[in-house]
Amino acid sequence: MPVPPPFSPTVTLLTVVGVWQEEFAEALKPLGLTSRKYALLGHIRATPGISFSELARRSRITAPSAHVAVAAFKEDGLVEDATARAGAASQLQVTAAGEQMLADAGVRLAELDARFAAAHPGLTEALRAHVAELMSGRDNL
Repeated sequence: MPVPPPFSPTVTLLTVVGVWQEEFAEALKPLGLTSRKYALLGHIRATPGISFSELARRSRITAPSAHVAVAAFKEDGLVEDATARAGAASQLQVTAAGEQMLADAGVRLAELDARFAAAHPGLTEALRAHVAELMSGRDNL
């Protein structure tokens, strides 16, 4: 009988992430959002006037990919470019429809969070403590 590999918190965390990432994707799908689109829209809302370059940096995608995503958001009425003239740096902002989309996604995310916390209270608290550590600068990861 083969010996099982030693416990790996990294592999375990990646497995948990994979399962809940699928749940998150399913929750967003009826809204026409993916996790990447949700994140992009959230970055634009969090930083009104954000440039394509900064949006790409924060989202860890290329600037051309950011342009494609924003073009789709603009077509759907979720984002607008407040730039007054051609050739000027873009100043992206979320529209009222984009705000509503994010609010609807937020309701679905809250439901998902509640399910996760109910199923994994200890892990939820460990994650909360870890993020608090990260935010305080006491942890490098």
